[in-house]
Amino acid sequence: MNTLFSRRATLLAAAATPFAAGTALADVGVTAFKLRWSADPGKDGLRAFVGIEDDRSDSHPGVTHIFAEPTQYRFVMHKADRDGSDRQRQEVRAIQMNGSRVDMKKNETWRYDYQMFIPPSLKGTSSFTHIFQVKHTAVASPVVTMSLHRTGSTENVEMRLFGEGQAKLGVTNLAPLRNKWIDVEIEIKVADGSGGRLRYSLKDGGSTIVNASRSGVDTWLGGDQAHPKWGIYRSINDSGQLQDTYLLLRNMKAYRDE
Repeated sequence: MNTLFSRRATLLAAAATPFAAGTALADVGVTAFKLRWSADPGKDGLRAFVGIEDDRSDSHPGVTHIFAEPTQYRFVMHKADRDGSDRQRQEVRAIQMNGSRVDMKKNETWRYDYQMFIPPSLKGTSSFTHIFQVKHTAVASPVVTMSLHRTGSTENVEMRLFGEGQAKLGVTNLAPLRNKWIDVEIEIKVADGSGGRLRYSLKDGGSTIVNASRSGVDTWLGGDQAHPKWGIYRSINDSGQLQDTYLLLRNMKAYRDE
């Protein structure tokens, strides 16, 4: 059996085998991730990101909404903030090391590890409230999003695949995840057609809350690169759920499959 066929067989076997909670593909010898980016808010500040989308419409003059604090990044959203007429946005876009962009290229596999803190004031909404995205430059639609969504009185955290008609992955109740640091791991192969793959996990201390994956999906929607975004990006349509709020992130790292 040649090496290429052997690795392909291993991938297929891994995709068909249910892993223990929290197991990454790297743990079964399929991938060898190498650290490509690590953000130290106290040292790197906002220079860890390519773009800072802080009140792009100047709807709240003189007010800063995105902060690099000594051990964490803080994204502040006020009810009055606007990014256009129907939405709000306080996000960072793309990552960089020593002033150089670190992008995802077609057919590459990347993993993003970080911790997030969601307060009670950051609500799930019946429209869109995204707290993570993968985007292409000059392509309107995101590739994937982590969203806070409300159906009736139930608020969930969910991953959405926009190349698959916004198919949902790993939906879980938001309420138990509030007011504490949650471990996030997002693994994505960016590829055309059915060549893409997405896996994400949420951990609350030693407990795995979500470990969901989907293969054979379209995760490349155009352009020559893909990049992550973090922060709060939400519609104002569900106005009853909008409050002054914030999101905290720390221990942010990116790995590429070598």
